[in-house]
Amino acid sequence: MYELVTDMLSKQISIPKDKITLESEIIKDLGADSLDVFELLATLQDETGKTIPEDKVITLKTVGDVVSLLETL
Repeated sequence: MYELVTDMLSKQISIPKDKITLESEIIKDLGADSLDVFELLATLQDETGKTIPEDKVITLKTVGDVVSLLETL
């Protein structure tokens, strides 16, 4: 799941994959904006077939948060 998330983030916000870690904050560290986050989550839902509950979206700050959530759904 980590590879999938980092691949998508790398392509979406044009950042090298080796700059993305589980601890990276998507907005603060990687420079994504709220639209980038929305698009990332929508694409992840399409790719994985998993639905991310709306109440969980606001808790997703780091790459690790996204990976953990997707692994538990």
